[in-house]
Amino acid sequence: MPKRSDTQRIREEAHRLGFEFVGIARAEFMEEEAKKLEDWLHRGYQGKMGYMENHFDKRTDPTKLVEGAKSVVSLTYNYYTEKSPEDPTAPKISKYAYGQDYHYVIKQKLRELLAFIRNEIGEVNGRCFVDSAPVLERDWARRSGVGWMGKNTLLIHPKRGSYFFLAELILDLELSYDQPIKDYCGTCTRCIDACPTEAISPQGYVLDGSKCISYLTIELREAIPESFKGQFENWAFGCDICQEVCPWNRFSTPHQEEAFEPHPELLKMTAREWREITEEVFRKVFKKSAVKRTKFKGLKRNLDFLGS
Repeated sequence: MPKRSDTQRIREEAHRLGFEFVGIARAEFMEEEAKKLEDWLHRGYQGKMGYMENHFDKRTDPTKLVEGAKSVVSLTYNYYTEKSPEDPTAPKISKYAYGQDYHYVIKQKLRELLAFIRNEIGEVNGRCFVDSAPVLERDWARRSGVGWMGKNTLLIHPKRGSYFFLAELILDLELSYDQPIKDYCGTCTRCIDACPTEAISPQGYVLDGSKCISYLTIELREAIPESFKGQFENWAFGCDICQEVCPWNRFSTPHQEEAFEPHPELLKMTAREWREITEEVFRKVFKKSAVKRTKFKGLKRNLDFLGS
């Protein structure tokens, strides 16, 4: 009974904090995922993301992150919006970056959830993660039944699609565990067909990160290879193409998170204003945004690559 009641209380508090779906998996070594990660790295699909090669043991074993870990709680937080740039010719940025940086917004909610667990359940050792540590987020979410791994390698939920952030709590608390759900991609290949840089393998389920527009516009610090010229379809920061064409995203609903609302000037910017953006405007419009990650110099590089 304690396991069940503890699990229920955690779910209820997570929903109160704004998390939509909650799944829980047993904390254990991820043997199958470790083999896939090793193969992915061996093929060089990480590109210049050298950090992906670090802490391999921690990525595949949560007990290396939290001593005595028993449960991995996976949570989703919706960021979908129907809003888009007023100028259809303006450079595009991923929807997830419209508002404030999700790392800070969601991390604070996770801390509140962990504090709740300690206050209501007792002395629990645990850590919060939001895309900022060696955690295989999508694999844990898949294991806990929050969704299935789509052919575009994003996690897809049958009632909400894929426009959501993933977050985790790794706890030394035993809870009731969920089971993975079925893969519903079927014979669909829309994401594979639509990817302009052919980053998704022909069979799906494997992404060559070094070809992904999100990697090239965010993670890559050096010059974008000329071989990608003309293939970005006007994406200046990130890319949502494989989500836009996914049939499951017809179930996406607008988020209710005020922090994720775009800066008032962002969607009003014309193509010309983007081309002529100054560092002052960059600082103002993207003050709290994840776009700051590229810095002004990186965004200008991307814009120049689109325009040249």
